[in-house]
Amino acid sequence: MRFSANLGFLWAGLDLPGAIRAAAAAGFDAVECHWPYETAPEAVLAALAETGLPMLGLNTRRGLPGENGLAALPGREAEARAEIDRAIAYARAIGCGAVHVMAGVAEGPAAEAIFLANLAHACRAAPDLTILIEPLNRYDAPGYFLSRSGQALRLIERAGQENLKLMFDCYHLQIMEGDLSRRLQALMPIIGHVQIAAVPDRGAPDHGELDYRHICRVLRDLGWQRPIGAEYRPAGPTEDSLGWLPQLRAT
Repeated sequence: MRFSANLGFLWAGLDLPGAIRAAAAAGFDAVECHWPYETAPEAVLAALAETGLPMLGLNTRRGLPGENGLAALPGREAEARAEIDRAIAYARAIGCGAVHVMAGVAEGPAAEAIFLANLAHACRAAPDLTILIEPLNRYDAPGYFLSRSGQALRLIERAGQENLKLMFDCYHLQIMEGDLSRRLQALMPIIGHVQIAAVPDRGAPDHGELDYRHICRVLRDLGWQRPIGAEYRPAGPTEDSLGWLPQLRAT
């Protein structure tokens, strides 16, 4: 298996080019980030070229404190689409393959209709990119519009866009639903990215409720070939938390 370093968690204390270089030195196969917009894309592109690592994905901006995204918020459609366009432009500038469109704190039919319209805009604006949606658990992200895989499946089916996919974050979905082996099997046709972290503490994927050796075997048997995103919070220096990496890579 191959693995991607989520730079927003693993090297949060470094600037983005420095974090890319740290991930390369640690032996990762790819990188991904959250909100790169304060860094000039030229600097990111240079670090990616230097290390040879691909940037797999980035997020749309979260909006105001507590909003956690804009794409499902009634009355914020123009701002949401501007942020989607900004994310697409940045992704293209650095050769990034996916944009995660963050829904925000909202609920109800109006929010769903707005989210679907904004997702359609994203998919049409970037047919060359993968547009991702991600269920977040209700403990870490209370009130977030999207919290379950079945809800994500329904949205993807309703949207009818080939480049709209599910971000299957094992940490969030284990907390909300469990039974990840069967969920991976059922949802594999719509999964665009997989992320891992220990449950319940969101630490390194070498302890807790989930046996990631098993999860990696399931993914391998299902034909998954893309890097898996390591999106966890190290308990100390990131380099001291990476004992899992050679173990899971050999699974």
